[in-house]
Amino acid sequence: MADENFDEVEETTVETFDVNYSCLRCGTIVSNTELSRLPEIKCICGFRVFTKVRPPVVKTVKAI
Repeated sequence: MADENFDEVEETTVETFDVNYSCLRCGTIVSNTELSRLPEIKCICGFRVFTKVRPPVVKTVKAI
């Protein structure tokens, strides 16, 4: 009986993460949204190889 309110309209929120890529030749950092707007995946220097920039946060996991 506690799930009666669950049938009402539920809101779904979709989180989008902005992934940054770096050009392998010149090091220019480009976001994923900027790359999706271009007709082809190419840096301003003309190189087509990108690497994903890792976040500066280091994750630590406690052992059991």
